[in-house]
Amino acid sequence: MPNGSKSLLPGVCHELLLQQPTVQPKTETDTVPLSSHSRRRRQLKVEYDQDDSVSQVKTEHWEPPDWKKQLGFIREMRSGRDAPVDNMGAEKCYDTEAPAHVRRFQVLVSLMLSSQTKDQVTAAAMQKLRAHGCTVENVLSTDDETLGKLIYPVGFWRNKVKYLKLTSAMLQSEFGGDIPNSVEGLVRLPGVGPKMAHLAMDIAWDQVSGIGVDTHVHRISNRLGWLRKPTKNPEETRKALEGVVAQLWSEINWLLVGFGQQVCLPVNPLCSVCLNQHSCPLFQVNIKIDY
Repeated sequence: MPNGSKSLLPGVCHELLLQQPTVQPKTETDTVPLSSHSRRRRQLKVEYDQDDSVSQVKTEHWEPPDWKKQLGFIREMRSGRDAPVDNMGAEKCYDTEAPAHVRRFQVLVSLMLSSQTKDQVTAAAMQKLRAHGCTVENVLSTDDETLGKLIYPVGFWRNKVKYLKLTSAMLQSEFGGDIPNSVEGLVRLPGVGPKMAHLAMDIAWDQVSGIGVDTHVHRISNRLGWLRKPTKNPEETRKALEGVVAQLWSEINWLLVGFGQQVCLPVNPLCSVCLNQHSCPLFQVNIKIDY
């Protein structure tokens, strides 16, 4: 889920189709994109961090070596903005002509569908959902079999049918058909975790509440040694990484997701074309293995 990097103008997916808890929504018109990353937004404190079971990773007075230089190279490699996330991510998968609360709901739905699913598949599912009518009311009135056919083959589509129904019912009964405007409220929704919540706050509410850490952000930040010690899961990574890149919470997801889709792949990363190869611990290990 950047400062001066992402564009919320309708992208390819539109053509393909696909902290305080008292944050108040901004006044908005029905035709304006939900968020703009051309400006820096106020970062919110998220209260659930205080009681989270994941232990906080301290980063006081510590910076990973070369991380700013590495980040600069990643920005350079991402300058083409031609990764799947750029054209088919959640920022590109809502109807820009829909009422604001419907746009926010569609952002949330696309994030829910994106878990364990490639952006291309999510985009196609959102195209079908939007053609059917991607609103709280339509989701609730659509039978499970039809809803499943609309979102198939997203990962764990049967579970997501259930989550979409439960979440839509909760939005209708508790939030007037809109989505919550806080991370605390969003993570109460069935099928919505911290990553989705932070990205939804950024895209739908134009508020930076934290880093949306997916498998790409988790993998790359560990590979590059940006964390004081290795982390085991995305939530540990989020807490450690937020202290390192404090002013880049919104940008870092967009940068690393696209970088992970194109260069720093999960298997057989393209180290030979990576500008960070000479400072990347993984590349150095691979060189030793080759010799």
